[in-house]
Amino acid sequence: MFNFYFGVAFALVNFILFLTCYKWFGRMGLFAWIAAATILANLQVVKTIEMFGLVMTLGNVIYGTIYLATDLINEKYGEKEAKKAVWFGFFTLIMTTIIMQMVLVFQPHESDVFQPHLEAIFGFMPRLVIGSLAAYLISQYLDVKLFAKLKKKFSRPDQLWIRNNGSTMVSQLIDTVIFCTIAFAGVFSWDVWIQIFFTTYVIKFVVSAASTPFIYIARSFNHPEEDLQKPGV
Repeated sequence: MFNFYFGVAFALVNFILFLTCYKWFGRMGLFAWIAAATILANLQVVKTIEMFGLVMTLGNVIYGTIYLATDLINEKYGEKEAKKAVWFGFFTLIMTTIIMQMVLVFQPHESDVFQPHLEAIFGFMPRLVIGSLAAYLISQYLDVKLFAKLKKKFSRPDQLWIRNNGSTMVSQLIDTVIFCTIAFAGVFSWDVWIQIFFTTYVIKFVVSAASTPFIYIARSFNHPEEDLQKPGV
């Protein structure tokens, strides 16, 4: 049960840091969070753990906060800014991949002890990145579009939970199918793949639901920039 209890604490830390980032840095903080979370999610996903007898990967909590960030941007700054945030995360992931692949090409000094560790993490990263990029772009754009449509139908302030959870839970299902297929098909046995797929989506579903109070808290934060900009479409 250690992984479960520690996982709950881990999720709370992620949400609190997300709120802190937005509280201190406003919209710029949300863009920065998306960039950092995109990279961290793809690093964490190489670690598998066991919870309730099922195999799962890490990275789902921090990745879930990306949807939280884009939904908050969509809510407060408009669909146009949310799309810009999606592209910002896309660029960050490509940039990290290119730079780290070039880093691995350098001949290490005989005293270097970290090259094998870097290769173990970033040598596997291209396949993860291909899966992540495809899943990220498709699911994030779907999330932005769904949120905007739900915002028109469920426009009341107290219906934010419908907009947030409705768009996120659908788009994350698509994300999970695409990412797990590209990143892990053939890497793990079929039984393990099914477990990873199932647990990945369940965790994303739970994280999305658990994040609801935090997006309400974040929406209550006011920044001077919000008085100067009206949400776009």
